[in-house]
Amino acid sequence: MTESKALRALREAIVLEHVESRNDHDFDTSLNTFPHPRYEIVASGQVLDGVDEVRAYWQRTRAAFPDQHSKVVEIHHADDAVIVEFELQGTHLGSLVGEEVTGRSFKVRMVGLFLFDKDVLICERVYGDTATVMNQLGMLDLPEMF
Repeated sequence: MTESKALRALREAIVLEHVESRNDHDFDTSLNTFPHPRYEIVASGQVLDGVDEVRAYWQRTRAAFPDQHSKVVEIHHADDAVIVEFELQGTHLGSLVGEEVTGRSFKVRMVGLFLFDKDVLICERVYGDTATVMNQLGMLDLPEMF
C-alpha cells in the first residue's frame, strides 16, 4: 500500500509541475515532465506528438491567449492516470487560426487525463467544451437553454 501511495504522490507532483510550469509559460519544464511529449485535444481531434509539435501548439495558443491559465479544481487518481478537473481561462488578444481578435475573455471547466506508464507521463488527453469558449468570445451565438 505504501508503494501505491508513493506512486500516486509522485504522479500528482509531476502533473502539478506540468500544469504550473505551463501556466508560467516555462515550456521547457512542462515538456521535461514527459520523456516523449504527446498531447491529445479531443474536441478538435488534434494529436500533437513530440517536443516540436507540442511546443508549437503551446506557443500558438499563448500568442492568441497570452494570459491563458489553468486553475486546478479537483485531482482524481486512476490505476494508470491522474485526472485533473480545471478551469481554463484567457483573453483573446491574438489570432489563433486567422479569426478576428475579440479582446473578450473566456472561462470553461475542462478535464485533462494525464496518462502514465508506472511513474512516466506518456500523454495528456484534454476534454473541453469549445462551443462555450467560442460563445464567451462572441464567435458563436448559442441560444439560452434554461
